[in-house]
Amino acid sequence: MQVRIGVQSVPKELVVETSLSAEEVEQAVSDALGDPDGIFTLKSKNGRVVVPSSKLAYVEVAETDVPSVGFGTF
Repeated sequence: MQVRIGVQSVPKELVVETSLSAEEVEQAVSDALGDPDGIFTLKSKNGRVVVPSSKLAYVEVAETDVPSVGFGTF
């Protein structure tokens, strides 16, 4: 699953591949936003992504794999 995370005052979004379900990602966001000093932590295939909840702009969850743009085999 691909998760895109927007961070306030940062022009690029974070793109994370995770094995978590959409419900688990949503619960992690909800838990982080529920605490004024919360931290959004997402386990990725390469490690962890940690963002203070006060700096989250948006979290987008894509349940299907988004194909890459570029040349590929047919």
